[in-house]
Amino acid sequence: MNNNSPFRRFSTLLNSLAQTHTSVKPTIPGNFGGRKWKPIPIPHRTVPEPRGQDLDFINVAHSHLIHSDWTKLSSLSTGLTPLRVKHVLLKIQKDHVLSLEFFNWVGIQKPSCHSLEIYSIILHILTKNRKFKSAESILRSILVSCSIDVPSNLFEEMLHSYRLCDSSPRVFDSLFKTFAHMKKFRDATDTFCRMKDYGFFPTIESCNAYMSSLLDLHRMDITLAFYRKMQHHRISPNVYTLNMVMRAYCKSGKLEKAVEVFREMESMGFRPNTASYNTLIAGYCSKGLLSFALKLKNTMEKNGVHQDVVTLNTLIHGFCKEGKLHEANKVFIEMKAMNVTPNTVTYNTLINGYSQVGDSEMGSKLYEEMLRNQVKADILTYNALIFGLCKEGKTKKAAYLVKELDKDNLVPNASTFSALIYGQCVRKNSERAFQIYKSMLRSGCHPNEHTFKMLVSTFCKNEDFDGAVQVLKEMFERSMAPDSGSLSEICSGLCQCGKIQEAKMLCSEMEARCLMPEGFDKSKTTNFGS
Repeated sequence: MNNNSPFRRFSTLLNSLAQTHTSVKPTIPGNFGGRKWKPIPIPHRTVPEPRGQDLDFINVAHSHLIHSDWTKLSSLSTGLTPLRVKHVLLKIQKDHVLSLEFFNWVGIQKPSCHSLEIYSIILHILTKNRKFKSAESILRSILVSCSIDVPSNLFEEMLHSYRLCDSSPRVFDSLFKTFAHMKKFRDATDTFCRMKDYGFFPTIESCNAYMSSLLDLHRMDITLAFYRKMQHHRISPNVYTLNMVMRAYCKSGKLEKAVEVFREMESMGFRPNTASYNTLIAGYCSKGLLSFALKLKNTMEKNGVHQDVVTLNTLIHGFCKEGKLHEANKVFIEMKAMNVTPNTVTYNTLINGYSQVGDSEMGSKLYEEMLRNQVKADILTYNALIFGLCKEGKTKKAAYLVKELDKDNLVPNASTFSALIYGQCVRKNSERAFQIYKSMLRSGCHPNEHTFKMLVSTFCKNEDFDGAVQVLKEMFERSMAPDSGSLSEICSGLCQCGKIQEAKMLCSEMEARCLMPEGFDKSKTTNFGS
């Protein structure tokens, strides 16, 4: 991992955190973790009183503003400066509506006056009046178009104008949350650490936003590390926090830890909700522990916790993944009996399940039911249907479905082409499969290793080893190595056709490109045909 990555920076900064108590307000110095801890005093910036023309401008502008005389104010726009804007904002800061109107007006009349100091003042005014959405909207606008040093400098400006505006700690919380939502993890972590230095801590809602963004990027390790630091600093979690911790453990394969968190919920004063159960059910299903998943679903019912479409879709997916279509269908029937409306995910999961076991007829019936119930089909629906037909060698019906995509304004993707290639491979039509592969490239889709393996295998079965070599060279262009079995099959076939030299050259080219598969014995190639 890059030493400058946000995740490495995150780990480094978290290690530097000291033990403190948590509060939305600045913490009181005290004895935490067996030692004294005292936050850094918040700096105070004195603002010189305006004089001369600046003072005259500020007084006139203030008068026009409190009388809502925007026409007269507009005549002053050419005289706007950051200093004058700052003092006008400070004079009207008790009226957050007027402050925001003036701030936006300045942005239209003279955007250059919007210095970081002006931004920090309006953020203080808004958060002090609990207008968090407006504050976060302004923060986003700054950060989307900012240079690399703006986040750090913005914190400094907010810090130095904090006392000037008699602000609220929530201003820093808004900054932390906005960084989290924008997935600017390094900046969020810096803000978290600097807040701690001055005795501020983010709200649990902001911590949850941070954890949620990390989970979206599949960073379970950092999510769990952050939760441990929350515990360390006595930031009280809520049920949403614990649900995310369970999800992180499940995704990390630590199901027993997730079960532990679930069991501790009630002792912590929380009642597991639908999402709590769904998370753990998904964890059991991912491990193939379907009987445990069903027991948990029944516990939901006993405890009066609502089962939603996610609960039942998760179980259906779990059964389909294990090839237990009968059990999946029982859950589907139960779903409808409970008046939980099946959605696109429900139908896609079942259609794909039946396609995987070669029952395209049942997949088609589900598709027809889907249309009758006005559930929208997407590309995944069609891909599952196409794959099911191709698995059975029904390539003409599959091709017809591809034409239907256009009617639903859907575009074939890599999985669509891969299914069609598979269909031709099932029929041992290697040339036709290779033509579809070429169409795939022209459409801007990228084949994966499985697609190439299918093509190589089909050419070899047809004893068209030159065609197999052609596929192999396509793989070379993408720096993809075949598996040792596919390469052995090609080399063996070439040698049996008397093309020993070609087999050797092929191996040499792969070595030169560092694409020789692990486990392949090159010495066997040199002995083929001898």
